Amino acid sequence: MASRVVIAGAGHAAGQVVASLRQKQHRGEIVLVGEEPWLPYQRPPLSKKFLAGELPVERLYVKPSSFYEQPGITVMPDTRIERLDRESKVLVTADGKRIGYDTLVLATGSRVRRIDLPGVELEGIHYLRNVADVRAIQADMGRGRRLVIVGAGYIGLEVAAVATKLGLEVTVVELLDRVMKRVVCPAVSDFYAAEHRAHGVDIRLDTGIEAFVGDGRVRGVLLADGTEIPADLVVIGVGIVPNTELAGGAGLAVNDGIVVDERCRTSDPDVFAVGDCTFHPNPVIGRSVRLECVQNALEQARTAAAVICGEDARYAEVPWFWSDQYDLKLQIAGLSQGYDEAVLRGDPRTRAFSCAYLQEGKLIALDAVNNPKDFLRARQVIAAGGRVERARLADPEVPLEATG
Repeated sequence: MASRVVIAGAGHAAGQVVASLRQKQHRGEIVLVGEEPWLPYQRPPLSKKFLAGELPVERLYVKPSSFYEQPGITVMPDTRIERLDRESKVLVTADGKRIGYDTLVLATGSRVRRIDLPGVELEGIHYLRNVADVRAIQADMGRGRRLVIVGAGYIGLEVAAVATKLGLEVTVVELLDRVMKRVVCPAVSDFYAAEHRAHGVDIRLDTGIEAFVGDGRVRGVLLADGTEIPADLVVIGVGIVPNTELAGGAGLAVNDGIVVDERCRTSDPDVFAVGDCTFHPNPVIGRSVRLECVQNALEQARTAAAVICGEDARYAEVPWFWSDQYDLKLQIAGLSQGYDEAVLRGDPRTRAFSCAYLQEGKLIALDAVNNPKDFLRARQVIAAGGRVERARLADPEVPLEATG
């Protein structure tokens, strides 16, 4: 068993690595190095209850601060790692500190994808990825009422739902022809677009942005067709990018993420990687993927900790995701990319339904809107190989079950 485990990164996955190491009786030193001033915290509430002002930052913590006060755990906040020297087994920080390790876990996460348009540096234009981002958005929400959101993915629509509840005038601008297009079928997209419009959100689809306009501070968003939308603040949510620079600079294999095996080991046996930053094999879906979700971060963290502690653990989980918008809970099991048929289970007008995604007759994913039973059963069916009775799939009264 490694005597000293260093974790580069202090997000949700990193916090779970520490917790799992202790749960499995790892008695060596654990060092957690993070760029933010906070202890490891959950990110999903940032665009939901935390943005709405319903949670203090302490309620976001993966573990309470007292957990990290245990002997053998060292937390180094506000510390940026500049370089990984694998030959010496040392991390070098921005201020020149050298942190040695026996085993290293890269939990470097991801960062927001930025856009390059005129005026994007104006005050009042925000991205949302961390606690500081949310606090800056909240401050600007108190200064103005007109919010423009760029991007109609999870983050954009969750912010829209919160902002509408807080009384702001919200416009969502999306380059694609429907909301959440990358993750849901047209029927689910249409349902959510209608829901947001019913709450007063102005959704502009198939719409490009030419520039952000203002004098020091944003006052509007100039669209490609010449229309200017007035804006007191802007939130941009157009995806994230994995933080692979530390790994790549040290010569580790990188391919849309830090390449790991089913045990979360990188191309260096003494270096593991977990969470959003990894490109990993998933035997359940039959290919390697990079996932941006809490479930993957937690399960990979548990796998890596188990392997570090001498167990023969392997990662093999059905991916799942969720999004809270208004009183709607969207839960997604599996990955729908590559589906050849989408089957609705139930009527969207009831605001409780599902959409099953098939590929060559097999269930590969399911979107459940206010339908937790379908979500849980879909996870089980996908894990069992995805075979379902197609003829009865559209009947919501028939429970989802795997066939032989």
